[in-house]
Amino acid sequence: MMPHVFVYGTLRRGGRNDIARYRPEPRFIGEASIAGTLFDLGAYPGVVLGGAQRVKGEVYAIEPAVETALDMLEEVADDDSGEYIKRQVRVEVNGQWFECLVYEIHPTRIAGLEVIESGDWIAHAARGAASFSQPKD
Repeated sequence: MMPHVFVYGTLRRGGRNDIARYRPEPRFIGEASIAGTLFDLGAYPGVVLGGAQRVKGEVYAIEPAVETALDMLEEVADDDSGEYIKRQVRVEVNGQWFECLVYEIHPTRIAGLEVIESGDWIAHAARGAASFSQPKD
């Protein structure tokens, strides 16, 4: 059985690292959300799992080769030196449950960072880009 992954940041459709660029191409399952707090790390977000807030994302079925590539992108390590920690969460998509990999930001990397209250990185990044493109007075 192929693993599933929940993506919430630049790997989402239209994101800078759109997961569709990986081969074999991941199969889109659907949009979903998970319990967590989303943080703005500048060019990308990080999620801390749990709590009352929701984080918007997408679920994909992926081949093991894609999982390996994602581990490299997210700088997963067997010790505390990695930027992200690979976790497993249960995610509901259209009434069906999937065990999904999710990349959680290492807790040592979030001190002083902005919380993205909407839980939606794509919308947050679009607002940021729009503010950068506004002419200055």
